[in-house]
Amino acid sequence: MSSFGPSSFLLDDYLEKLPGATFRKLYQQPSTAFAIFRRMLPPLAKVYVQALLYSPTPLTTNDIELWTRPEGKGTSNRAIARLRSLHIAQLSQSTRAKKAQDIQLTANFKKSLRLALEGGGSHNSFGVPSTLPTDPKIHIQYLDHWAGRIWQDILYYVVNSVPMKANESGGRQGSGGGGPKRAVRELLKMGGLVREGAGGLVQISEHGFNFLLQEANAQVWTLLLLWLEAADRNKALAKEQGTDITGTAIDNVEMLSFLFMLASLELGRAYDTSALTETRKNMLPALADFGLIYIDRDRPQQYYPTRLATTLTSLSTMRSVSASIDAATKKTPGDAGSLGADSTPTAPADENGGIVVETNYRIYAYTSSPLQIAILKLFCRLHMRFPNMVTARLTRESVQEAIKEGITANQIIDYLVAHAHPQMRRAAAAKGTTVIPPTVMDQIRLWQLESQRMQKTPGFQFKDFESVEEYRQLAEYATEIGVLVWKDDRKGTFFVSKVEQIREFLKARKKGN
Repeated sequence: MSSFGPSSFLLDDYLEKLPGATFRKLYQQPSTAFAIFRRMLPPLAKVYVQALLYSPTPLTTNDIELWTRPEGKGTSNRAIARLRSLHIAQLSQSTRAKKAQDIQLTANFKKSLRLALEGGGSHNSFGVPSTLPTDPKIHIQYLDHWAGRIWQDILYYVVNSVPMKANESGGRQGSGGGGPKRAVRELLKMGGLVREGAGGLVQISEHGFNFLLQEANAQVWTLLLLWLEAADRNKALAKEQGTDITGTAIDNVEMLSFLFMLASLELGRAYDTSALTETRKNMLPALADFGLIYIDRDRPQQYYPTRLATTLTSLSTMRSVSASIDAATKKTPGDAGSLGADSTPTAPADENGGIVVETNYRIYAYTSSPLQIAILKLFCRLHMRFPNMVTARLTRESVQEAIKEGITANQIIDYLVAHAHPQMRRAAAAKGTTVIPPTVMDQIRLWQLESQRMQKTPGFQFKDFESVEEYRQLAEYATEIGVLVWKDDRKGTFFVSKVEQIREFLKARKKGN
């Protein structure tokens, strides 16, 4: 089976690689422009957008400099670079001031964002509520429990809790025991989050463990981006083979627009599927497999966005889907309230727990979540298990076994820090020390160094500049926008993690000269 690398796990990275023509199509939808504005921009960039949105004339870079202090120049440059990389703003040579540039919003983004803020139009960009009767059992709590169980099944699969050969047809929606659907499992394998091991069982990869470390919203976007990349890849493959895909291919612009639209919908409300385009209707089954929408079998003309969908553009962070649901509903984990057990799937247990790490490498995890216990087993030796706690120990053998499977020392440390017990956090804050004992962190890294002594960083090297001044300006700009990894002033070369904004800066510099 072919696979594609997990190259674009972050929404930011995926969007920055899209061409300008794609953004022009995306920004034709007010919901997309509004979602990008809410989620993808730093605070200062939002200020610039608000200033330009109703301005009859462009602002100059000289105007922008007057708004920022000298020490904030780097932050301002990064904000402008962000607007340009997302094709929200464009720069042109100013006709009002020498050695200055005009900055203005792109036409489609400006028009759509104003429509989103003011209302009006017949674009149906924010969904069409269903006018048909709805099932009274489908309410917010039901959707939360259903989506939580679907996502829990996906995480169990990533952490090697579901055999590959079991239940090849996938679990029934809401059953909570059959694992994710086959299409989802194939997507996780092609995306490199899991790989097939001995005995037909899946094994977590380095990218899969990094996936588990992400907060809930980032996990959802990671899976969706793998889906987008798979659709792009299938389309390119069909084009190479000369296959007619008219009517069956899903356009990535349409996919992204629909995802941003889902983020703007109202949780617990039914929406009309007949108002969707044919492409978006074809997306519904896959989104149901991910737990983003719920479709009642008795009423297929309606779809309900779940909390996984409505929080896609939320700026709040939660360590897990179940924690996000618990915080939103202000209920204790596993409490179904007044819901009937026969009508609503059981809520997953709280998997945040609380991990205590001692200087003797002993670990006490206050959790009953099988998922968190399974993750701990990846790099610990479990000793005892109680109803609400497990004890384990970090050993040289357990850590090196994890490292052989692609898990890094920093990922293990990050996981322990992210799930540390609140008492450990309070003690560390009071003493001004790290949450995990330094001796434990150092030893985990030393165990990795016994077998791995090099660290790879993907990126681009710049060298052979026309002058020292050109090298200095480009290196300073790379530092300001936060992409510089390494530089050598003596040899006149530097290494960056991203090249797109550097390339644009170099073109603008040569035009100015």
